[in-house]
Amino acid sequence: MQLLKTTDQNFSNQFQAFVNERREATVDVSGTVKEIIADVKARGDAAVKEYTTRFDRYSPESFRLSDTFVTQQAAQCPQEVKVALEVAAERITAFHQKQLPQNIAYTDEVGVKLGLNWVALTTVGIYVPGGRASYPSSLLMNALPAKIAGVERIVMTVPMPSGEINPAVLAAAQVAGVTEIYSIGGAQAIAALAYGTESLAPVDKIVGPGNAYVAEAKRQVFGRVGIDSIAGPSEILVVADDQNHPEWIAWDLLSQAEHDPSAQSILITDSETFAQAVITAVEQILKTLSTQAVASKSWENHGAVIVVSDLAESIPLLNQLAPEHVELCVDEPQQLANQIRCAGSMFLGRHTPEAIGDYVGGPNHVLPTARSARFASGLSVYDFMKRITSLQCDEQALQTIGKAAISLAQAEGLPAHAGSVAVRLG
Repeated sequence: MQLLKTTDQNFSNQFQAFVNERREATVDVSGTVKEIIADVKARGDAAVKEYTTRFDRYSPESFRLSDTFVTQQAAQCPQEVKVALEVAAERITAFHQKQLPQNIAYTDEVGVKLGLNWVALTTVGIYVPGGRASYPSSLLMNALPAKIAGVERIVMTVPMPSGEINPAVLAAAQVAGVTEIYSIGGAQAIAALAYGTESLAPVDKIVGPGNAYVAEAKRQVFGRVGIDSIAGPSEILVVADDQNHPEWIAWDLLSQAEHDPSAQSILITDSETFAQAVITAVEQILKTLSTQAVASKSWENHGAVIVVSDLAESIPLLNQLAPEHVELCVDEPQQLANQIRCAGSMFLGRHTPEAIGDYVGGPNHVLPTARSARFASGLSVYDFMKRITSLQCDEQALQTIGKAAISLAQAEGLPAHAGSVAVRLG
């Protein structure tokens, strides 16, 4: 864990090195993934079956889960979890319904009719991890915006190592209304979704998190299909003054550290005394966590505490780090929030832990990582929709703007472009 102070003479160099640190997997799996995709593309179900048997020790007669199986498994989900999933779904749905965009249609001053129509994608594939990172909440966050957007066909793939699955995942699928579910994981699932097999029709876009093989497979099939993003290790940055409980902030930092050994937790504070209190609290809490092995590696290898002279100094540092999650644990969080340009999602005030956003807040928890918040946003209804523009000229409108189009076409050396306009002008 690094302790940095803006008052240190070498802070600028230290901070830039920290910003540029790579936490993504360094093992190159591209060759293996390329072979798997090519094999699934060529042999379809037979290849999927072989890889599933090899990697998941599972070889069902059919990869598609029957309604009966889903119902039986979902029934094993504890009632309190089912209720929580329904609460989460209700809040996620309410927030994302407000994102639905409006079409545009107008006639300009020269009589040209212009328009823009939003239309939903036809079919979307959702990858749901099935190993250690088996998160029913992620299924809700991916499926519900697609459903709200109007996607006609939502397909889910989830690995079932040794034939086992988390009942809460299938309970979440029921809550979200996802009925086409396949017990396939890894790169072979991404290939099947992208190219299709005898039993799984291809989709137009693939969303959802996964391991290094899944991420690389999404990278390789992009272009054949759309993807949401290439997800990296999770991140949290907490801006906090000394009016907070050190233990609260420590728990917040560890809430992301326990995701992955490569996850990153950062505290920016204007009090060195408070910083030390949080560090001590983190060390004490780690001793009690069942996820200690993962969280400790994350905190020790990638964690940081940055002490600033004034919390106003946190903003330029934060915008350079472009973190996935930002907590502003101060009295007037909106003042700082208004200055933030690079973050996946913000959690404002002392009583808004990031974990609320992971489950029942409403905004999506699928967010840009690895500093991609500089140019990307979290998953939303827009990710499951397309824009189609329209243009209509009558004879008079074409006379008005056509000559300018001819001039530009000739300047670009495209005579057929110019001719297709000129022939209509007479």
